[in-house]
Amino acid sequence: MELTVNRRQAYAYTGGKPFDPTLPCIVFIHGALHDHSVWTLLARWFAHHGRAVLALDLPGHGRSQGPPPASVEALAEWTLALLDAADAQQAALVGHSMGSLVALEAAARAPQRIARLVMVGAAYPMKVSDTLLTTAREAPLKGIDMVNAFSHSTFAAKPSFPGPGGWLHGANRALMRRMQAGQRELNLFHHDFSACDGYAGGMRAAAQVQCPVTLILGERDQMNAPKGTQGLAAALRARVVSLPAGHALMQEAPDAVLNALCAALT
Repeated sequence: MELTVNRRQAYAYTGGKPFDPTLPCIVFIHGALHDHSVWTLLARWFAHHGRAVLALDLPGHGRSQGPPPASVEALAEWTLALLDAADAQQAALVGHSMGSLVALEAAARAPQRIARLVMVGAAYPMKVSDTLLTTAREAPLKGIDMVNAFSHSTFAAKPSFPGPGGWLHGANRALMRRMQAGQRELNLFHHDFSACDGYAGGMRAAAQVQCPVTLILGERDQMNAPKGTQGLAAALRARVVSLPAGHALMQEAPDAVLNALCAALT
């Protein structure tokens, strides 16, 4: 589905069903160097079970025109503007990693519009090591390989998404490289990780969120360790679901994530 947001073209995957703003809406927000495709299984399931689905490409990622907004706060404002463009008056927000911070900030800025908040693979603060930031700036392809290794808890997830035997490491590496190559005006890898590292408004945002909140965390997440969510979870009075996976939860534990989302969004 193509939309115009802030006078630029934006894309959202609707799960194989025409978007119907009269249905309960779910917005899926991807993480750094990703696009809507990380949500394909979940978006299709909810779209075929009575929900209106918008799995976004954030600006400068995938099929949404850039430039990428410089901060989590700006990405949250863009997400709310996309809801306006889609004529979605109210929505549940589901975000992964960087997208979880965007969802949190959007829920704080428009509490009356957000019915549910689900943060997947989240942490706050989402600090990035100096080593990784330097590598992202100076040798982004090497940095992508580092992140890819840290994001997966196993070399052979079974079952996996998109199918048993799928090469999760290779698919994620290819996606991140494609997103990086799609931006010629800036280093998208360093940009996205800098936005995560620089976000300092999480506890302020948590105080303004009014909807039910669920955190879905990977027990073996090396990118955002589960212990890094304790303060945020308490501030949000969130339900916490821990799954046997790393940071790439949607790929390593697709059925478990779907079940957790069904419970969180009911």
